Amino acid sequence: MNNEIVFPYPYIIDTLDQYYGLKSHSSKKSVSKEQSKKRVLSKKASKKKFSILIATFWSFPHVGGLSNYIATLSKGLKSQGHKVDIISPNQFSTSKVKQFREIVTPNLKHFFTKRYGSYNDRISNHKRLIYVYEKMLETVDLEKYDILHAQDLFTANILGRFNEFYNKPLFYTPHGMFTSNRLRFNIIKKGSVEEAYFTELESKAIQYASHIIVLSDSFREPLIRLGAKNKNITTVITGIDYPVNRGQEKETNSRKLVITCVARLGPRKGHNHLFEALTHLKKYTSNVEVLIVGDGQMRGKLEKQKKALNLSMVKFLGSRDDVPSILNKTDIFVLPTINDSLPLSIIEAMHSGIAVISTNCGGIPELIKHNKTGIIVEPGSPEQLAHALKFLINHKEARDKMGTNAKVYAKNHLTIDSMIGKIKHLYTNFREMN
Repeated sequence: MNNEIVFPYPYIIDTLDQYYGLKSHSSKKSVSKEQSKKRVLSKKASKKKFSILIATFWSFPHVGGLSNYIATLSKGLKSQGHKVDIISPNQFSTSKVKQFREIVTPNLKHFFTKRYGSYNDRISNHKRLIYVYEKMLETVDLEKYDILHAQDLFTANILGRFNEFYNKPLFYTPHGMFTSNRLRFNIIKKGSVEEAYFTELESKAIQYASHIIVLSDSFREPLIRLGAKNKNITTVITGIDYPVNRGQEKETNSRKLVITCVARLGPRKGHNHLFEALTHLKKYTSNVEVLIVGDGQMRGKLEKQKKALNLSMVKFLGSRDDVPSILNKTDIFVLPTINDSLPLSIIEAMHSGIAVISTNCGGIPELIKHNKTGIIVEPGSPEQLAHALKFLINHKEARDKMGTNAKVYAKNHLTIDSMIGKIKHLYTNFREMN
């Protein structure tokens, strides 16, 4: 297998060569824009109903916001008569994936060692995943789609290269800022070859995209720093099709005030800060129940923390498929996250008419209007979180007012119809341009 097959991205070779101080001599050629444009412009005028490919580098379906977003987008578009296909790596033949992996792994190590004298495990493993996913995507007939919508920077790079031939409208929705988030949590180090590698992939995803659809305005500044133009970014806040509680009011006859946190039990969701905050509130929580909904890698550690802090009011419910029912019994919703984009759980809580306490992260302040639909605190501050909880525990009128305001806002701005209408409008505009 030659270098062209293993590394079909000349811009990545150039970036790594520059990092290691080599003179680049990559030579992979692509179809010219003019050539591809002539090919597509011979088609008939755009259709009212589209054939859309939604693709992600991550597993689908899966637990988490990205998977929920894709499912919501697909459902909404299909309800309007559009044809939607969803593609992710876990949908392909495991035997084929194994075959490609066995071929490419030693060749990647050989490529890096011969060219740079060593190889980086994280980049080698990542390039293997991209190579296998790309080989799978090569079997998909992209010609039949009117719209391509990549849900991550890696898929945007793969489809972007293919799209030099097809020249379809290619939309890109980042669900997080990949490189900066990993630098922030010390997963990769500043100035490392990994930072150079992933930054180049993020920049190229932006270049390949016809337009970028972001979940909140918080994405704009970091995307612009990577080369995006503000005019090429549109914010479409996620909407959901939330079940109506059959005309019933939220349950209020419970003897205890219920505080609920719905989130994966991971280190970035801040459950430990919530537990620390609760230690400051013990004289206010004798009639309070705290429900922790979700599961994940931190469960064991959090259960030990609960026991060590003697937080008898905390109950772990695990993963649940009846979240709306739980929220209907909830008085205060809290999400103490220290790193997030636009949490679906907050949107669900707002539709349920619950006062929300969350943090100044990502697009959360675009959802929660401080002291109107909830309370915003700084991430990683148990003291601020305790103060906010104390206020809402002791002031029923304030939390009811915030919950009512949250429900009105959600009904007006956070519905699937609102979300799909805006995205379809973008699809239509760019399809007509082609």
